[in-house]
Amino acid sequence: MKIITVLLVEDHMIVREGFRMMLERDTGLDVVGEAQDGRQAVAMVEKLHPDVVLMDIAMPRLNGLEATRQILKAHPGIKVLILSAHNDDAYVNDAIGAGAMGFLLKQTSASDVCRAIREVYLGNTFFSNSISRRLGRLNTHPGKRMSSLCKKAAQLTSREVEVFQLIAEGKANKETASELNISIKTVEKHRGNLMDKLDIHDTAGLTRYAIAVGVIESSVQVTIL
Repeated sequence: MKIITVLLVEDHMIVREGFRMMLERDTGLDVVGEAQDGRQAVAMVEKLHPDVVLMDIAMPRLNGLEATRQILKAHPGIKVLILSAHNDDAYVNDAIGAGAMGFLLKQTSASDVCRAIREVYLGNTFFSNSISRRLGRLNTHPGKRMSSLCKKAAQLTSREVEVFQLIAEGKANKETASELNISIKTVEKHRGNLMDKLDIHDTAGLTRYAIAVGVIESSVQVTIL
């Protein structure tokens, strides 16, 4: 029987450790690595090539949805399973739109998490019961049902999303340039482009928008410049 390799992506260490212990009890699963943010997850996928990525959404530096897009663009055969405390339709829609094969709430039982990993590995979708019931009541494909807010965010390129998140977290242009290994001039260009696309022209507005569409959590400590 094939052992399914799993990369666990979660920014809270105590939660990450708990899920690792839970998954390691299943002899058919092997946690090959852990990442604490989306950027680290993208790098670790390149190194480890796991079968399944168990991915949180709201994380610093790069959120789980954008990390999912980048991972699947480079490695379409890898399966991503979202694990989140949020079950809003917008989060679920965006996760599906990013290419995730399933969406679990963090209060999901250990047995269901392990079952979900096996299902997505086989190419099937898997959703927590409450989410599945909501999706089942809708006739349209869930990936096409995005809020008007999220439609604007979907127009951004991957690099613009990265700049967007770092700005919303309170990073100055110099810090953002250093984080992404690009020039300050390039950061300024991306910043101008994303502000034009979102029709938001101040940092405070970008931060509020980032919270509204789930790029960052409202609990993230940010400095409005």
